Amino acid sequence: MNDITDPADCTAMTQVRAGVDQVDRQLVALLSRRFEYMDAAARIKPTREAVRDEWRKADVKAKVDVAAAAAGIDCELVARLYEDLIETSIAHEMERWEAVRRT
Repeated sequence: MNDITDPADCTAMTQVRAGVDQVDRQLVALLSRRFEYMDAAARIKPTREAVRDEWRKADVKAKVDVAAAAAGIDCELVARLYEDLIETSIAHEMERWEAVRRT
C-alpha cells in the first residue's frame, strides 16, 4: 500500500517530507545501478585514456537536456546536477579501472 501523497495533493509538510524521502530512496537505488554500469565500463575499457570520453559526456548531457525539457524541469538545474554526476562517475570509473588492473 502506498501512503505517499502526490505533490499536488500535499497539504502538510509531513506529506511533503515523506514524498521526498521516498524519492531519495529511489534516487539512491538508481545511482547505485548507474555506478554498477561505471564498474562494468571500467572492466571493459582497454586503456586509461578511454575512461574519459568527452564525446560520450556531451552525448549524455544532450540526452539529459532533452529529457529535462520533456519533463518540464529547469534544464540548467539538471545540467548542473549532471555535470557533477558525470564527473563523479568518471572519477569512480578511473579508480575502478586502476583497481581492476592491479589485481
